[in-house]
Amino acid sequence: MIKAHQFKSVLSPLIEGFIAEKQAVGYEFRKGSKLLKIFDSYIHSQRLTEKVLSKQLVMDWTARRPNETIATQCGRISLLRGLAEYMNRVGYSAYVYPRAMSNINRYSYIPYIFSNTELKRIFDVCDQYPVSRYAPNRHLILPLLLRMLYGSGLRISEAVKLTLQDVDLNNGSLYIRDTKFNKERILPISDSLNERCQEYCKSVELGKSENPYFFPSPYGGHYSEATLYKLFRHVLWKAGISHLGRGKGPRIHDFRHTFAVHCLKKWVLDGKDLNNSLPYLSVYLGHEDIRGSQRYLRLTADLYPEITSKVEKSCSYIIPEVKTYEAD
Repeated sequence: MIKAHQFKSVLSPLIEGFIAEKQAVGYEFRKGSKLLKIFDSYIHSQRLTEKVLSKQLVMDWTARRPNETIATQCGRISLLRGLAEYMNRVGYSAYVYPRAMSNINRYSYIPYIFSNTELKRIFDVCDQYPVSRYAPNRHLILPLLLRMLYGSGLRISEAVKLTLQDVDLNNGSLYIRDTKFNKERILPISDSLNERCQEYCKSVELGKSENPYFFPSPYGGHYSEATLYKLFRHVLWKAGISHLGRGKGPRIHDFRHTFAVHCLKKWVLDGKDLNNSLPYLSVYLGHEDIRGSQRYLRLTADLYPEITSKVEKSCSYIIPEVKTYEAD
């Protein structure tokens, strides 16, 4: 959290009020606070004396920078739009960046869907991962964590934040908190995954230290996403799966996409009514709305032509007519 005294521009009281409002309704707003600190420094450098957010100021700060992705630029635009709307609500003049000028396709990334053969190779490599004297539990954490990502469709950020209290081995469920879109949820997991969790707990001897996390780092706290991504890339190399680099995949997040597609494929082959089943997948994944899950229908049909007719017969009217898919 950004401390109030770190803001120094003429807009600092309003920026602090905007952050407080976001946090009051449940958002951690850490990234937004850090970006607003940068914006505050920019305003201070311009020597502004009025509590006004002019159009020129907004357009100058949100202009696309060299080598900046459109997604990053749109993030800054969205942030200033929120600040401007807050300022208008509390009686100050602020230019609101029009939404129509900053549309971004949040489904532009085409996921990498692992085949069953690739998944087996990945898990075989994990099961034989070498012991490290610097990270003595690494060879136990990696096989379970990657299986958990695939077996429950978690985001990596959700998995690493799991605490001992969040993993209910008696009922076979995970309590997912502090999530994207604030979609806290309890997820049932398969018996086989629950058994692996039980074996893992015995091997790692969780609970005997003061570290509350289910995947504890040897340096305290939980394993970082960056560390796990590096380990994942090494696993891919050992499994003979090409990594394209620069976010082009396969990414560790693609376990989540693979879970969704394989789940839909199974439902179609089992004759499930997808009109009734899709909302359950949306809630399970913690999507903001059902649109994120709908796109998996088209991806499933594209990957498995033999079930296309079944998908289109049962729910063709909700399959989006697009060729791009959700990134989160």
